[in-house]
Amino acid sequence: MTLTTEDGVNSRTAEDAVIRRPFVARLNDTMKSQAMQIVLVWLGIVVVFSVMSPGAFLDIANFRNTAISMSILAILGVGTTFIIVTGGIDLSMGSVLVFSGVMASIVVEAMGDGQGWGAAIAGILAALLSGLTWGLINGFLVAKAKVPPMIVTLGTFVAALGLAQVLTGGIDMRAAPDVLVDSVGFGDVFGVPSLVIIAGAVVLFGIVLMNYTRFGLRTSAVGSNAEACRRVGINVDRQLIKVYAFAGLLAGLAGVLNLSFFRSTTIAGHSLTNLDVIAGVVIGGTSLFGGIGTVFGTLIGLAIPATLRNGFVILGVEPYWQQVVVGAFLVAAVYVDQTRRAANAGGSSGQSFLGRIFHRKRKTQEKESKK
Repeated sequence: MTLTTEDGVNSRTAEDAVIRRPFVARLNDTMKSQAMQIVLVWLGIVVVFSVMSPGAFLDIANFRNTAISMSILAILGVGTTFIIVTGGIDLSMGSVLVFSGVMASIVVEAMGDGQGWGAAIAGILAALLSGLTWGLINGFLVAKAKVPPMIVTLGTFVAALGLAQVLTGGIDMRAAPDVLVDSVGFGDVFGVPSLVIIAGAVVLFGIVLMNYTRFGLRTSAVGSNAEACRRVGINVDRQLIKVYAFAGLLAGLAGVLNLSFFRSTTIAGHSLTNLDVIAGVVIGGTSLFGGIGTVFGTLIGLAIPATLRNGFVILGVEPYWQQVVVGAFLVAAVYVDQTRRAANAGGSSGQSFLGRIFHRKRKTQEKESKK
């Protein structure tokens, strides 16, 4: 039976509209979200390379290798996302990774033949403790000493790498238990590499921590307005220390995974790791101004440069062009972030670049027509 309201609107139609509208609205919001836009960009890149080189790019082994290469960066990316959401930055991730791997290797080497799960667990604990210590140092200097995060982490970037070189004499250490190498570095579970599984677990934990816990809520709140947080009773300094400690702990874990995969501390191999991670985090939608960020976006943000590099290698493009394209993506991501913030603030700069150009052109034409 169909009823008609006083204003002549069909009630069943109105009910249907009420039922359908939430889903349509949610779908529209999802498609407009930056995370979904980043996913679409990544899918577009995959389609382009698939068309240009279907045989090599679409090979399962190729996707497997790309996922493995992203694993360690993804773990670092989770910690870096939390730091950038607070409005900070961490340039020390690569060096802390190296230092943690060195400490793990030293402990393993000191334990007799350096084999077995006993030595492996001791090395893992040494790496985690090393990363946690550097994270606490960063957090304390940022929160308590009020030194800008960029300066603090630049200093610890140099210090951690320098100490790693002092401890090793600048020579890579290769003490890694076979059980760790076989089960983690080159192991797999049902065909899925162990490194990918561990990275996936860390990413999933990071998503839950950011979106569904008080820790994640307070992290975003501190990045949005630290002074407001203080006024409502949130201990901002303690929160910052926790965030940097968490990131340091993940860097220690990354150091263990790096050691188990390469069977080396790779002292000279992570000079640009921090920049790669930061680029992936920002491309993924985390704002450099703080308060906004998603761990899932970071994962896709890291996948874009990794996919680009992989595709360029297959197509035979010079490595230098890879850095140019990644840099362009980074600049574009920051521009989009600024535009989105301006739009939220209701400023005229919230319009897109092309939108502002055509808006000005329209205004000029209107003035000329009035004359």
